[in-house]
Amino acid sequence: MAVDTPSQSVAKAAGDTVTRGRSRGTGHNGGAVRRSLSTHWYAWAMVAPVVVVLGVIIGYPLVRGIYLSFTDATERNVARSIGVNEIPATYEFVGLDNYVDAVTGSQFLATLGWTVLWTVSCVAVTFGLGLALANILNRKIAGRSFYRMLLVLPWAVPGFVSVFAWRFLYDERRGMLNQILSGVGMDGIPWLNDPTWAKFSVIAVNVWLGIPFMMVALLGGLQSIPGELYEAAEMDGAGAWQRFRHITMPGLRSVSTTVILLSTIWTFNMFPVIFLLTRGGPGEATQILVTQAYKFSFEISPRDFAQSSTWGVLILILLMVFAAFYRRVLRKQGEVW
Repeated sequence: MAVDTPSQSVAKAAGDTVTRGRSRGTGHNGGAVRRSLSTHWYAWAMVAPVVVVLGVIIGYPLVRGIYLSFTDATERNVARSIGVNEIPATYEFVGLDNYVDAVTGSQFLATLGWTVLWTVSCVAVTFGLGLALANILNRKIAGRSFYRMLLVLPWAVPGFVSVFAWRFLYDERRGMLNQILSGVGMDGIPWLNDPTWAKFSVIAVNVWLGIPFMMVALLGGLQSIPGELYEAAEMDGAGAWQRFRHITMPGLRSVSTTVILLSTIWTFNMFPVIFLLTRGGPGEATQILVTQAYKFSFEISPRDFAQSSTWGVLILILLMVFAAFYRRVLRKQGEVW
């Protein structure tokens, strides 16, 4: 009977360990999935319809849009029906040509520049005003509940109703704003007919719509800060600005990072305000990326589905890059997100 040498025994033991480790490793994931399904089958059954619906509503259009962005699809070469006749699709695969044309073209860069300016302006002003109102409403003042309800009202009104109301206010001839100006002896302002004023106008409307969300979120964050911190700081002689800087802002950091991210994504894709208020005009002055993508697909002739899909994919990529960069900055600052 052969006896293994010490070196052979060590090698065999190591081999057995690796083999057992591999078998456990390969079977661990499958076993965990089976245990999860058997233990939480009810939760999986409840989630499954939502996953299917999201896959149909979001997944298929996303995949279809990405595919069309690599083609030259327009309304003239896609599959369509004319009466009883079925015309097959004749569009072709063009690779990255659409992306190269979009990124190197002046239209995309100009629209992107205004979209970034629009987003930064709206988010900054909305955050500033929301924070100021949240601080005011966090104090014990008379009629605080009434003021809260009044300031949340723009959030409760459907967005398209609010935009149409503002469009009436901005009307150059019959609008209330110009009537007030004429009442004090000033000339009316072409709010929506001048490129510069139109940009200020759409920013003002979007800020008005966004303040309630920002205020409510920040107010909740303020109420979660222990009052003892302010009392201790005041006893130590800290002024109002010092308390705001060293207690309020650090206490709101987690809430602020979330609302800023959400507000940035919403504003970047804020289709209703631009479309219903100015339709991107005058000219292309207020056109943002998402409204331009809509215009390619529904307004120009022939409708350019490939270009619209390309712009949509680029919007998605830009927002994903921003979210990844934002998360990295937060991690460097010690925030978990």
